[in-house]
Amino acid sequence: MRTIYDEIYRDLLTKIEQGVYPYQSLIPSEATLTKEYACSHNTLRKAIALLSQQGALQPVHGKGVRVIYQKRPRALFELGGIETFKEAAQRNDLDAKTKVVTFERVTADAELAARTGFEEGANLYYVVRVRIINGKALILDYNYFLAELAANLTEDKARRSIYEYLENKLDMQIATSKRTVTVERVTAEDRRFLDLDSTDYLAVVTGQTFDSYGRMFEFTQSRHRPDYFSFFTVARREV
Repeated sequence: MRTIYDEIYRDLLTKIEQGVYPYQSLIPSEATLTKEYACSHNTLRKAIALLSQQGALQPVHGKGVRVIYQKRPRALFELGGIETFKEAAQRNDLDAKTKVVTFERVTADAELAARTGFEEGANLYYVVRVRIINGKALILDYNYFLAELAANLTEDKARRSIYEYLENKLDMQIATSKRTVTVERVTAEDRRFLDLDSTDYLAVVTGQTFDSYGRMFEFTQSRHRPDYFSFFTVARREV
């Protein structure tokens, strides 16, 4: 079910982004799409619901599902969804690479526990990665992963995609992420690893991520050069 749902979601998103289903058009009916994808109505609705949450589609009562996606001039990182760097790069058609500059095991002391939300004494993987986009180092990621839930994580897996490893190899279901966005002054370490030119401030996204059992497995601080990115979420007014 998960595989079918994911394939449908990605195929519909590709068609929306490529203009097969253009802005303000209605996508084919539910009956047509369930026949096209050979899937259940429930599976299709899950894919459409996710696309609606991400601001690509909007169900219209009595009419169908309308496309509200429009391409933006800057690379777009979702705040309302959970998306890997690799997925975001592919979606934005970016030439992206990851350089791992730190990969080690650490034990959470009192200060680190208070800062991240992990228990004191927890065994963690500490990973620092530089994200290189179109030849420029533009993002600096600091990650802590709970070792017992990210078993046998390696530097090579961190270079490729940690979430891909967790989901496809460890069968983890990544469920929820809580995030805070701030603007912070550039540090000496930012200047060491990133191509900042005259930039003095970075957009900083700090988050805690939980699996389907409500266990926090990741704490992240992601530091972005702001002139290359926009951060996007979808809000709905309750009626």
